[in-house]
Amino acid sequence: MLRKRGNLITLILAVVVAMSLTACNTTNSVKQESVEQKNTEGQEGTSGKQNELETRVISGEFGEVTIPSHPKRVAGIYVEDYLKALGVTPVVQWYHPSWGKQDYLQLDAPPFDITGSIEALLEQSPDLIILDGGADQAKYEQYSKVAPTYRIKEEVLEDSTEILKSVADALGIPEKAEKVIKEYSQKVEASKAKLQKAVGKEKVAVIRLNVADKSMALFGVKNRYTGVIYKEFGLEPVPMAANMKDYHVLISEEVIPQLEADHIIVFPANGTWDDAGNQEAYNKLNGPLWKNIPAIKNGKVYKMERSHWQSGAITANSMKLDDLLRYMVK
Repeated sequence: MLRKRGNLITLILAVVVAMSLTACNTTNSVKQESVEQKNTEGQEGTSGKQNELETRVISGEFGEVTIPSHPKRVAGIYVEDYLKALGVTPVVQWYHPSWGKQDYLQLDAPPFDITGSIEALLEQSPDLIILDGGADQAKYEQYSKVAPTYRIKEEVLEDSTEILKSVADALGIPEKAEKVIKEYSQKVEASKAKLQKAVGKEKVAVIRLNVADKSMALFGVKNRYTGVIYKEFGLEPVPMAANMKDYHVLISEEVIPQLEADHIIVFPANGTWDDAGNQEAYNKLNGPLWKNIPAIKNGKVYKMERSHWQSGAITANSMKLDDLLRYMVK
């Protein structure tokens, strides 16, 4: 009897010891997993901070500049169109008191008055500033005091796709530019065929109404804003525009009868078509000097929204193409 009781006690002790060892191992395992998880989280956090601090050197119009490898808060002064095309929302939107802003972009960003104090930009804490050809070296140096600043090279400013590539490279997302350019090129090719079929060799004039000085400007084939409709979209310019060396020239009363336009694209320099001054300026096209121009006689004068017709960026160009298809292709 005593022997049986002793065996039972021994068995119970063995079970208790085994359970204790299992619990200890489990606790140690949990502790080890917790430590490993913390180490992993710490490494990920460190990696994120390192990414934010990484920099690289790129070459701009005024030399090399060190910029963040992964910019988070970007100011693109007059290149917001390209930022939007790349899926990036800028921290501010370019604004000029006498011109307004690029309304067509419909950006949710505070306006930055480029004629005012640069402190307004400083308040938005950009970590990268991108400038186009509107900034000379003095302006560039001023912006550089706020944040690392990349001024796009002059040699690419005539080509919207090359500008897009430059902006995307500065942002570290060149692959997005390639995607946007491919889609844009496909759209141009398909639309160009439709325009060619509908319009052919009929001649097109692009006119801006300058209400401030009551003048009209004819835009030429070299114009950065509208030259794309001839060079890329395949439309035929009126002879005056085709032979023009300047971006635009003011139209005098003497040359109006020589315009020879089958189609006229017209937009105001500022404001909207609801503005009384713009309506008055447009009514001049009904005057006696214009009556024999084919576009006037045949009702082929197209009133366009001024902000994207006064931008040569890729989103604006795509919108111009939409306008032309809507008005010219039946």
